[in-house]
Amino acid sequence: MTADPTPSSDGTTTTLALAQLDIEPGRVDANVDRALDAVSRAAARGADLVALPELFNVGYFAFDRYDRYSEPFEGETFTRLREAAADHGIAVLAGSIVEDLAATESVATPADAGLANTAALFDADGERRLVYRKHHLFGYDSAESDLLVPGERIETASIGPFTVGVTTCYDLRFPELYRRLVDAGADLVLVPSAWPYPRIEHWQTLSRARAIENQCFLATINGSGAFEDATLLGRSTVYDPWGVPLASSGDDPALVLADVDPGAVASVREEFPALRDRRL
Repeated sequence: MTADPTPSSDGTTTTLALAQLDIEPGRVDANVDRALDAVSRAAARGADLVALPELFNVGYFAFDRYDRYSEPFEGETFTRLREAAADHGIAVLAGSIVEDLAATESVATPADAGLANTAALFDADGERRLVYRKHHLFGYDSAESDLLVPGERIETASIGPFTVGVTTCYDLRFPELYRRLVDAGADLVLVPSAWPYPRIEHWQTLSRARAIENQCFLATINGSGAFEDATLLGRSTVYDPWGVPLASSGDDPALVLADVDPGAVASVREEFPALRDRRL
């Protein structure tokens, strides 16, 4: 699905790519190779920013392998993605990995030990611009809340003309988090995810609602593939500030591209100033 973005006053757009990867549980080398290939392909197609899914290296539902494949922030996965960003001249949201907090040295951590679901945003020079650790840990038929330490910090970063924020998967169900990002200036929110069947309606409705109520661009980056007891539903989508899907995928691996217009956010907020009417 495609649609034209709302034009801005100066016509400037940023090309955003969502890398919906086939994720094989526990096959870290193969999964990272796919991620690197997606970065290369996105750059070749003129993308300015490419985003990867949640736990794209180990696989979200491979709970029994979290500890084995955990890495410090400075570990091989983020290092390779940071280098790829610089090599290809493209900003990269390295969806997320299982971070070993005790081994991390270069960034502040929410605890001295334990594991976290950690995403990193690197700019086109390979410089770290943002770190986000998933705040809301899923407990419904999931081991995530037992295995991981929740994040505490909310950051934004300037990538091209956009102020970018990041949340992860289950965070979509907690609208107050997105209000905090908007208050911090975010006009583009990236949501790396591992959303499974059968909750298609939740995936699409919550994502559109977060875009509409915050009058911002919102991009959901899901994985593709089957685990022992879950199958990812794909449907990675870029929503504009009206909640209109600009580009989306099915449930197979895909590279979704959309031109996102930095002027559209200000235009929509001026035309329909709902955020100015907030009383809470």
